[in-house]
Amino acid sequence: MNKQEYLERIDCCIQNGQYKADWNSLKNMPVPEWYRAAKFGIFIHWGLYSVPAFNNEWYSRNMHIKDSPEYKHHTATYGMHENFGYRDFIPMFKGEKFNAGDWLDLFAESGAKYIMPVAEHHDGFQMYKSALSSFNAFETGPKRDVLGELKLAAEQRGIRFCASSHRIEHWWFLNGEAHFDQHDLYPPAEYTPSREFMDDWLVRTAELIDNYRPAVLYFDWWVQIAAMKPYLKKIAAYYYNRGLEWGTPVAINYKHDAFAFGSAVLDIERGQFASAKPYFWQTCASAATNSWCYTASNHYKTSSSILCDLVDIVSKNGSLLLNIGPKASGEIPEEEVKILREIGAWLAVNGEGIYGTNSFRTFGEGPTQIKEGHNTDGTEKQFTGEDIRFTQSGANLYAIILKYPEDGVIRIKSLAERSPDFSGIIKSVEILGFDEKPNYKRDEKALTLKTKNVLSGNPVVFKIEIN
Repeated sequence: MNKQEYLERIDCCIQNGQYKADWNSLKNMPVPEWYRAAKFGIFIHWGLYSVPAFNNEWYSRNMHIKDSPEYKHHTATYGMHENFGYRDFIPMFKGEKFNAGDWLDLFAESGAKYIMPVAEHHDGFQMYKSALSSFNAFETGPKRDVLGELKLAAEQRGIRFCASSHRIEHWWFLNGEAHFDQHDLYPPAEYTPSREFMDDWLVRTAELIDNYRPAVLYFDWWVQIAAMKPYLKKIAAYYYNRGLEWGTPVAINYKHDAFAFGSAVLDIERGQFASAKPYFWQTCASAATNSWCYTASNHYKTSSSILCDLVDIVSKNGSLLLNIGPKASGEIPEEEVKILREIGAWLAVNGEGIYGTNSFRTFGEGPTQIKEGHNTDGTEKQFTGEDIRFTQSGANLYAIILKYPEDGVIRIKSLAERSPDFSGIIKSVEILGFDEKPNYKRDEKALTLKTKNVLSGNPVVFKIEIN
């Protein structure tokens, strides 16, 4: 099928389908129940940028900006761009230790319920088999259908397979390469993409949808530009209609109001909300503070800080998509393996307070303020024993202490007698993962919990059965 035939196929699907290419139709998209319940997924940045493994995943752009750290590194390590360009990393991208089954075993151990590999990053290199471009991992580099192998391994383990497309940024991402006269890798530098490029984006995205059937399709920033709006409506209608044909509810992630509210799931990059939202949302964050891909200088967060963020996000009706960056060989760095296993060990004990829960009347309490918005996770939050978050499932309310106090005394003001947040009856209180039964007393000031032997560097979950 050529591109024109594919465009006609997309139009036909929209014409005959339930969802049309307009916001009024698309805003009726229900968020899949599995997605609301999952709460925790794994983002994967693995591609050509993993070969130089320098600074971050924007290497292909920054290596062409004179006097940038990447430019200096590239010329010192590989020589001048005319002699060694970005495409010359392809033979070095072998993925010789990549094993989708091993990756998915680790992700399952981490407690993740969905995975989101980057199908195509800004550099335009596809990590899957494509009939539309030979610049992909199936025909070059590792010569493997990475997405296809991950999808099969995920489905074998009951983990949802999703995919991320950053294709639109390719329009301008490598325009600096023009200075080095390197054939056809870069597009023109004009701000508004050409009709040809946007049609190609639409067909590439439809091919990704049709061949891999992702349960969620993630779009990175810049799709919000005005020229893309008709294309976003088209691809959303096509994708949602295809999901109905498959009998599998699907969803789209977006940023910066690229989609009309209610037509897709909002994603906050490297950030959170300060308060709970009445709608479901997602945070994408990385295990490393400085990069989405593997680099030799990555600075990693602690598993404890990530767990605190997970709890905070879930209490506010959100889900955490945590990114890891494998090495070019296909190995997952030891630091990330450790983080994922520690998260999984905590979720194995405390998962009932996370998975499938709903937000409570109040998301929580405590003195530590969450800085709201994109790119606000650069500094680790200093939580206290007064910082508490709530989730609820059925007759159980979960009070999660983000930093357990040394004296073992917890005062929960939101659960005081005649509190506007809770006026029900407490039947029992237990601590997940600990044998000790806490003493508790409720008065007009607070629900006070006392323990003697509970010590933890991670959040501690109190399970409160209520009437």
